[in-house]
Amino acid sequence: MVQKKSSEKIGEDEVEALLELENFIASNPDPRELKRALAVRMLIEGICRETIQNILGVSSPFISKWKINYALHGIEGLLLNHQGSQGQLKPEEQSEIIQWLTNKDHWDLSALANYIAEQYQVEFQSKTSYYRLFKLAGISWKKSQKKNPKGDEELVKKKHQEICEILEEYREAIVSRKLVVYLIDECHLLWGDVCGYLWGRRNERIEIPLVNQREKQTYYGAVNYLTKQFVLREYATANSENTVAFLKDLQSLNPEARHLIIWDGASYHKYKEMKAYLEEINQGKERDEWPLTCVLFAPNAPEQNPVEDIWLNAKTWVRKFGNRIGSFSLVKWFFNFTIQQQIFDFPKLHKFGDFEPKFSGNYCSIEP
Repeated sequence: MVQKKSSEKIGEDEVEALLELENFIASNPDPRELKRALAVRMLIEGICRETIQNILGVSSPFISKWKINYALHGIEGLLLNHQGSQGQLKPEEQSEIIQWLTNKDHWDLSALANYIAEQYQVEFQSKTSYYRLFKLAGISWKKSQKKNPKGDEELVKKKHQEICEILEEYREAIVSRKLVVYLIDECHLLWGDVCGYLWGRRNERIEIPLVNQREKQTYYGAVNYLTKQFVLREYATANSENTVAFLKDLQSLNPEARHLIIWDGASYHKYKEMKAYLEEINQGKERDEWPLTCVLFAPNAPEQNPVEDIWLNAKTWVRKFGNRIGSFSLVKWFFNFTIQQQIFDFPKLHKFGDFEPKFSGNYCSIEP
């Protein structure tokens, strides 16, 4: 039986999206467009990815691709692109494209690729060709990196080994799903997070209008180390009370299993309501029988937690298309839509050992 969200849990934006998709499906589109629309509709209705894959005969990356396309471009994002031939631009066409880039205020790679495909029926095999056009138009991309000066590399290595040994010790229980391992982190999404690096003219600022850049939303996120599925929840703030609520939510997803939580040493992970909750549910039981066990990452080492990469991936999408998002409610919707219930697979999600679930599936990768 296919499980769906109840109508009470579907928001106004999702209702509008479902109506739009229903009208498009009823218009008898091309079979390829129909499959894309059905995948997105079923995802919005809360049908799990494995079920969608089985019903439509598609992969998880297929679902993710058209989910993102629909979020960015609506129904237009599901339509077949012009099937032009791969080829080369003529000198005069290249000049026209550079002029088109020069006349724009904001840039992204997908918009450039779509423009060239529609206007000149050319699709480059390599992104390098598009980057070259940006360079010729005097448009550059800059990126910075962060590092916590308080981090202790030796302690990070020691903690890494400790976590690997713990997971290996419980390998059988993890694979059989008697023990569910979650890597957890919190994210504070700000209206101002839409301001990131974009393609732009050298020595010229790119401005995005923000009504209140301090408007924010706190998220708790957890990735299942076995299945790689991501769970996202919204809260007013990060504190002990909401931490306990989130853990109870996670436990309800696998009520018969024990849970191992790996996270950082934030105070609300260790004190007040959280401490009382651990004492309540673990009291009187042997350590190997605890319903809930918590393990800490190394201090001042956010790079050790793969969830940080998932947050960055979602915020990168928000920043990339920030100039098209006109309200913070849309920022939240888009942020949520790109990662909620997503199944990820990238190297850091295997750093504590490889654990394969008892079903096969396709996963979404995060570019390094």
